[in-house]
Amino acid sequence: MTMVDYLGWTATAVFVSSYFYTGATALRRTQMAGSILWMMYGVVMHAAPVIVANLLVLCAAAWTAKRSAAALTAERRLT
Repeated sequence: MTMVDYLGWTATAVFVSSYFYTGATALRRTQMAGSILWMMYGVVMHAAPVIVANLLVLCAAAWTAKRSAAALTAERRLT
């Protein structure tokens, strides 16, 4: 197996593991890590669809994580 194969399998394992988290923060962090690994794989393989799809996943996970953090901060201020 090549290093590229290991990268792809690692990305797969990280992304699949995100489905086993019950906490939203851990889920999003794992999804972001997996998407970064997949983007690295896409760069090495010259696969633009893989890069773009995972860039969208990364942006969505980061945006929802930031939104959740902001809501939690606002909630703490009220209490």
